[in-house]
Amino acid sequence: MTKRSLPLAKVYGLLEPGPVLLLTTAHKGKANVMAMSWHTMMEFEPPLVGCVVSGNDFSFAALKTTRECVLNIPTVELAQQVVGCGNTSGQDIDKFARFGLTTKPASVVAVPLITECFANMECRVADTRMVNRYNFFVLEVVKAWIEPTCKNPSTLHHRGKGAFMVAGETIKLPSRMK
Repeated sequence: MTKRSLPLAKVYGLLEPGPVLLLTTAHKGKANVMAMSWHTMMEFEPPLVGCVVSGNDFSFAALKTTRECVLNIPTVELAQQVVGCGNTSGQDIDKFARFGLTTKPASVVAVPLITECFANMECRVADTRMVNRYNFFVLEVVKAWIEPTCKNPSTLHHRGKGAFMVAGETIKLPSRMK
C-alpha cells in the first residue's frame, strides 16, 4: 500500500466523531436549529458531551446566553432537512417551518425537541472555560428521549464538503463495559 500526503484541511473528514446532530436553541422567544457534527462524548455518568458551535452561527449567542440546548439525532430519512439546516441561517428564516420539522416542548430545558428525530437529549452547559478560545462547550445531558420503535437507526456522518456516510451494520462483540 502506497500512501500519499493528505492536506491538513481534510483531516476532519477522517475523524468526524459521530452522527450529525440537529442542535436546537431558544432565546428571546425565538427557537432555532442548526446542523452540527463536531461533538464528542466526554463522560459516561453524568453524560457529558463536548461540542463546537462556531461564533458565526446564529445558535452560538443563544447557547452562550441561555446555557441550554437539545441535541436531536436524525436518521437518513431527514438528510435533506439536515443539509438545509446546515446551509441556512436562523437569523434569516424559521428553519423549522422551512424544512418541515415539528417541535415539542422539552421537559427540563426551555428549548424544543424535534419530534422527527429518533433521539433527543436535553442539555445544560456544564463548562464554558474553552468557549472564548475554541467555541467549545461542555454539555451535561439532563434528560434523554428515544423512539423505541426505531431499533437500528441509520444515522448520517459528515465527511466534509457535502459528503455523508450512513451508519451501517451493527455488530456485537464481547465487552467489559457496564
